[in-house]
Order: sequence, then C-alpha cells, then structure tokens
Amino acid sequence: MAHPTQLGFQDAASPVMEELLHFHDHALMIVFLISTLVLYIIVAMVSTKLTNKYILDSQEIEIVWTVLPAVILVLIALPSLRILYLMDEINDPHLTIKAMGHQWYWSYEYTDYEDLGFDLYMIPTQDLPPGQFRLLETDHRMVVPMESPIRVLISAEDVLHSWAVPSLGIKLDGVPGRLNQTAFIASRPGVFYGQCSEICGANHSFMPIVVEAVPLEHFEHWSSLMLEDA
Repeated sequence: MAHPTQLGFQDAASPVMEELLHFHDHALMIVFLISTLVLYIIVAMVSTKLTNKYILDSQEIEIVWTVLPAVILVLIALPSLRILYLMDEINDPHLTIKAMGHQWYWSYEYTDYEDLGFDLYMIPTQDLPPGQFRLLETDHRMVVPMESPIRVLISAEDVLHSWAVPSLGIKLDGVPGRLNQTAFIASRPGVFYGQCSEICGANHSFMPIVVEAVPLEHFEHWSSLMLEDA
C-alpha cells in the first residue's frame, strides 16, 4: 500500500514486481552515472578558457562516444527483455479468474468453479468503516491463494478498461470483444489495492480493485462459503 511522501514503488508482493524493482534500481544507477558524467563535462567546459581545436577530429573520442552508448543500451535492454518475457509466461495455473470491466465496476468469475462469481462495487466514502481507505475499498474482495500461480483473463463489456495492481506488477487492458490474459503469484499474504488505469468515463476514478491473498486452506474455506451463498 502506498503511503504519504512515498517516492518509490509500492512494496513488491510477487516475483515479477521484485524483478521490476531490481530493474528500476539498475536503470536508475545507469541514468545517474550518465547525468553525473554530462554534468561534469558541462562544468569543465564552462569553468575553463582552454579549448582543444582538434577535439572533434579525435578518432579515440569518436570510438568512445559510439561504443559506450551501444554498451549502455545493451545493459538496459537485456534485463528489460528478460522481464518482458517473464511477465508473459503462464505455466500451469492453479486457478483462473475472469475479470470483466464495466462502467463503472468490476465483475469476477472463478472459472474453475461452477457458480462462483460476483460484482465488486466501490464503498462510498460515507459508508466506510473507520480505518479503511477512501476510494479503494469494495464490497467484496478478489480472494486468491498465496504462493500459487493465478491466471487472470481480462476483458470489458462496454469501453476500454485497465486492470492494474501495482504491488503485484500487473497492468493489463480490458478491451471489448477481446480476451487478454496475465498471471501472477502472490508471494505473501495481504490485501493489495489497484484501480482502473484507463480513462473510461465519468466515474473512472470510482472502480477500485482489491486483491486479498490468503493461505490455501483459508481460500478453500472462503470458496466453500461463497458457493453455499450462491
């Protein structure tokens, strides 16, 4: 969960998000080194009256400023491509959930169960119990077992939506008439918040996403209770 004055990402709750955080630190270090080098060159040029009129004809400098950017791009591209393919991997999911975006709420269907599905609506601010988060709480939660591969099928009924949960490293568009899929593994128990991340109309800001990761035995108990109430 984000907190006031936070400058970085939310705490990782999935292996993919942990990889994204490592890549962010890796890329930020490279950007910092480049910025420091450029700043040093600017200061050196401004603070001295001496000039080298042959500097533009130097073969050594041409080699450096051609090879060095290529090496830097490779150092950024390789880990980036690795994470890109990692995010697309869906291997033997233990549970499949279909998320459908509507104006302006989400509906979920647990496709491995016959009659397990529900709609999630935001709880209005005036109805929030003390201690809960404004514009983020819903009347139900999408409950998943932790440490299990979960596949999410995402689509939309009316306009473009986007299903995004930052702590899990997920952001995928819901497109009417198209079924997109992604997968995640919740590495720890907890409640993770997200929001629709594609402007979808007047109440775009009021369709939050709440994912609760629990141990497998708790998930089985929850699913049996939901099936009894269906």
